[in-house]
Parts: sequence; structure tokens; C-alpha cells
Amino acid sequence: MILRAYDESDAEATLRVFLRAVRVTASKDYSPEQIAAWGSDDISLDVWAVKRLQTDTVVAVEGNEVLGFSDVDDRGYVDMMFVDPAVTRRGVASALLDHVTRTARARGAVELTTYASLTARPFFEKHGFVVVEERRPVLRGVSLTNFSMRKPLA
Repeated sequence: MILRAYDESDAEATLRVFLRAVRVTASKDYSPEQIAAWGSDDISLDVWAVKRLQTDTVVAVEGNEVLGFSDVDDRGYVDMMFVDPAVTRRGVASALLDHVTRTARARGAVELTTYASLTARPFFEKHGFVVVEERRPVLRGVSLTNFSMRKPLA
């Protein structure tokens, strides 16, 4: 597995990873209605591709296959951290988190923050994040539960 910068040609593969992670991995923690709202079929590939380019996304790949992806902004906010369910528990998310941590430090961020799903919360806690607040965002008219989390980089 290698980590590399996202390329426009990764749009379809990263969207597929996102949808599989939501629909398969997160389905143990969220209702079918919540999964349908979060992993909706109406996500525009063009809008997705632009967003991935704007957020300095990194992808984990093995051969030509995208295994997962993540991003981090200059303040240390991790918006996306998704791994294909076929490769969970193989260190992909940990490698991605290590990369975004180094990137955030290099950019002068003093902490990492994220909104972690019920599914992702244990992963982030294992890596030193703490819950700041439980949240109930509404997506496509459906309430979901997630957690505002942070990890100091000092």
C-alpha cells in the first residue's frame, strides 16, 4: 500500500469507497433510513471531484485500487476518513491518519478535529481523540448522530 495525492482520475473510486463504507461498514450503527440519507445515490460525481481537489485529499492505493482516502485542512480539520470495507483492519485508516497528522503539523495546526460517526468514533479514540460534543446533524431530512472530536498535536 502506498499513499499519494488525490488525482482527478480518483473521483469515481473515492466516491465508491465512501458509498461502500457508509452502506456496508456504517450500516451496523445506523438505520437503513440514515444510511440512505448519508450514502445517497444523488451525490454528483463532478461536485465530489471538485471537493476532493479543494480539500487536498490523500488516497491509499494498492496497485490501481483505491483502498481509502482522507483529507485535512490548514486548521487540522479532518473532513473525510473512509476505507473500503473489503480492507478494514489492515492499517489503511491508521496510515491515512498518520499522514494527515504529519501534514497538519507541517502546516502549523495545533490540533486535529473531526466529526466522527458512531462507527468511526472508536478508531479516533484509539488514536488519542476525545469527544468534545455529541451532535445530531440533519442530512436530507434525517437526523444522524456523530461526535465532535479533537486531538492536540503538541
